[in-house]
Amino acid sequence: MRIDVLTLFPEVFEPVLKSSIPGRAIAQGVAQVRVHNLRDWSKDKHRKVDDRPYGGGPGMVIRPEPFFDAVAELKKSGVRTPPSKLRTPWVVLMSPRGETLTQDVARRLAQKPWLILLCGHYEGVDERVRLGLADQELSIGDYVLTCGELPAMVVIDSVIRLLPGSLGDRTSVDEESFSGNLLEYPQYTRPVEFRGMRVPDVLLSGDLPRVAEWRKLQALRRTVSQRPDLIDGPSSQSN
Repeated sequence: MRIDVLTLFPEVFEPVLKSSIPGRAIAQGVAQVRVHNLRDWSKDKHRKVDDRPYGGGPGMVIRPEPFFDAVAELKKSGVRTPPSKLRTPWVVLMSPRGETLTQDVARRLAQKPWLILLCGHYEGVDERVRLGLADQELSIGDYVLTCGELPAMVVIDSVIRLLPGSLGDRTSVDEESFSGNLLEYPQYTRPVEFRGMRVPDVLLSGDLPRVAEWRKLQALRRTVSQRPDLIDGPSSQSN
């Protein structure tokens, strides 16, 4: 998979892209992530990409031209994949107004061969970017952040870990929270007893079918208690 990011602050991505699962996946060639400075497509001598909003109001709005020009140039670098099919990007605008990122959304994005993530800033992005450029608007929750860089990093991490070869044990993805619309079961490790709290005997039994049944039941109980909204199945709302 290829992921391109258009941002005003490319330096903030470096720690995330060099660490943990994303870092290993990128180093092993499972994913290719390129971070670009949106100012590189500014035609202003001071590399400005924003301007005052029409109609008045506080803050500054990112102009449409840099995003359109950047995506057009990136598309020219698309490569052909067998059988001679031109690979085109899926363009995602990070926005608090967008569809909420869920595990099912991450799975759909992981099926795309190429993502371009657009990161807004300041008071927002010119509406014509959403109307004429983005294939999808995406949010990571019902709150407002300073910029789109943090949501973009969340998207990158959630998508990369779903790619084949990114995790040492492929079954880890299947057993994580939100897989199958259930939260993950409780996990324990050494010591067997800590401050009066003991590891459940079933996990020490070596009886794998009993362990599997216990984990399934605990996952269901935890979901009913903490996230009953998931029981109805968010995947049923998928596009």
